[in-house]
Amino acid sequence: MNERDFADLAVGHAMNALSEADERAYQEALAGNPHWDHHVRDASDIVTAISASIEPVEPPPSVREALFARISDLPQDSAPMSVSAGAQAMLDDEDFAAAGAAPVASEREAVAVGPSAASGWGPRRWFTLAASFAAVLVLGFGAVTVSQIFSPPPAVVALQQIEDAPDAQSATTTLPDGTVATAHWSPSTGQSVLVTDGMPMPEAGKTYELWFVRGETPIAAGTFEPDADGKATAVLQGEMHSGDVIAVTIEPAGGSPDGTPSTAPVVAVATA
Repeated sequence: MNERDFADLAVGHAMNALSEADERAYQEALAGNPHWDHHVRDASDIVTAISASIEPVEPPPSVREALFARISDLPQDSAPMSVSAGAQAMLDDEDFAAAGAAPVASEREAVAVGPSAASGWGPRRWFTLAASFAAVLVLGFGAVTVSQIFSPPPAVVALQQIEDAPDAQSATTTLPDGTVATAHWSPSTGQSVLVTDGMPMPEAGKTYELWFVRGETPIAAGTFEPDADGKATAVLQGEMHSGDVIAVTIEPAGGSPDGTPSTAPVVAVATA
């Protein structure tokens, strides 16, 4: 099992929607790959947040009809019931005349419906289909897919990889206005991330730009904007060197046009 498959199972586990076989595979993969546990935390946190923040919505009849129409279009196997030799012998010896009439199962009940080898539909695919419709219903029928919900942004993934690395390091600075900026980096992953809290939104037509300041030389490392609460998680583009200062300046939208800072840094985090 690869990590992507495990992440899918972690979502199913968080929603208590795995089959016994998938739950067993999930537990075995987690035991063999404990460093994948961040997928477990991410899935659990998101499911909890969705459950706590979304009011139940009564789906329109059209959604129900679409769901069942799609299910009815899927290939189904009609597998004949197999009888073991021992069971057949018991049937042969049974005195049916003495036993009386046996209840007759309807043809609909006798048909065994299961996953088809040709179609490739197994329990996990059924879960994915159901979860897709559930996500559309819960989120107010917006154009949001399950994968979009449970796939964290690249910056969050990078931060998690850094924090899971054995050589993870961080440094924090607090500004006079209360803004907190924390730099996270890991030489083994080759990644660095800046996390802010309380960062004011730049004025219209402006953006924040990240820099590696190496000695006296600033090296552009991407732009970012915080959310309404001043929170941001931004990956620095490029390779960080030991002793770099991670700085933030306010630049025109899109970043500095000439590749050098046009203002003094509003944030500077020393990493050495």
